[in-house]
Amino acid sequence: MKNRRNFLKTSLVISTGIVTTNTIPAFASTKSFPNGIIYTKDNPGKWEKKVAGHIPIITIDGKQVTIETKHGMSEKHYIVKHTVVSGNGEVLGEKIFYPTDKNAVSVFKLEEKHTVLYATSFCNKHDLWVAEFSI
Repeated sequence: MKNRRNFLKTSLVISTGIVTTNTIPAFASTKSFPNGIIYTKDNPGKWEKKVAGHIPIITIDGKQVTIETKHGMSEKHYIVKHTVVSGNGEVLGEKIFYPTDKNAVSVFKLEEKHTVLYATSFCNKHDLWVAEFSI
């Protein structure tokens, strides 16, 4: 269990560091993230056949944002976490999942309008996936 916690902490620090750097606006304008670190629908890298089960699916209802990752949840392979991150790198919401959860669905209430937001989905085997959206 300690190794899993260290893995999660390290992954969070790395992904937060990437998302909160000043380079995010450059990534947003080119719709491109670093290869081999962050994956998107348009840039799945080595996980080309894994897009459907890993890309965050975003549903917006007013100020409520629902993120779903259509991915099985098992002890060996599951979605670890969802986050909502603003265009300037501020984490606006996060939800951690466990292998015992039935599915990876999170709901966030965002009080402000944002022109650029990112939904992330982190898989314990297939890395960090990002989808851009706005409200």
